[in-house]
Amino acid sequence: MSRTDPLAKLIEQLQRLPGIGAKSAQRLAYHILKTPREEVDRLAEAMRDVKERVTYCSTCGNITDVDPCFYCTSPSRDHRLICVVEEPENVNGVEKTRQFSGLYHVLMGALSPLHGVGPDDLRIKDLLSRVAAGGVEEVILATNPNVEGEATAIYLAKLLKPLGIKVTRIAMGVPVGSDLEYADDVTMQRAMEGRREV
Repeated sequence: MSRTDPLAKLIEQLQRLPGIGAKSAQRLAYHILKTPREEVDRLAEAMRDVKERVTYCSTCGNITDVDPCFYCTSPSRDHRLICVVEEPENVNGVEKTRQFSGLYHVLMGALSPLHGVGPDDLRIKDLLSRVAAGGVEEVILATNPNVEGEATAIYLAKLLKPLGIKVTRIAMGVPVGSDLEYADDVTMQRAMEGRREV
């Protein structure tokens, strides 16, 4: 196939998606080729709509098609609580639990000096401004349980505590359904530290 071949071009573009290798891209391209035109048009339209209509909330940084987003404007959400997450997809993870009814703040990453990500590259100043504006009683740090997430949580805690609010970190430990014999030392330590009375 030549470089201008539409199928080869589609395969090449699909390969640029995260997690899609050459085989997967080829399989998807052939699937699209076999799919009725109307379905392909709907897929293309959905992709265009996402690029044209979806943006980031100016308050919390979550993905939205209305600014400010549903969470920030909802009167049923507890505006005294802010849950800080690294990426917009983390909001969905917290929402699935149905245990949190506060607001969110998306950092758009985590501190990672090795990758050139410092405090000014994240939405930290926006978080501090939201808290300084008043009304916030607790900030829950729900960054990922890895080196970058931990460093980010520690950094944020140092900045937030002097503002006179409660700063908490999500509990971490042994996942449900796993065996203790497979838990590493750090996971087991976190599980013990985060234990609660039953």
